[in-house]
Amino acid sequence: MRFLRIVGVIIGALPIAVGLLWLGQGTGLILWPADSFMLADRTWARNGLLLAAVGAIIVWLSLRQR
Repeated sequence: MRFLRIVGVIIGALPIAVGLLWLGQGTGLILWPADSFMLADRTWARNGLLLAAVGAIIVWLSLRQR
């Protein structure tokens, strides 16, 4: 069961990282790469927030299991 918990945390951490990147690009805080179509686009900020929230739920559920 410990293995599944670790896998769940890893699987949940990946969408959190990508979601935060999208959030930063969508709000204009992260301007990398410079020619990205996602820069300063609020749609990508919203999508990033939702993806990070889904990742956080996955991490929370995997840590909650006993």
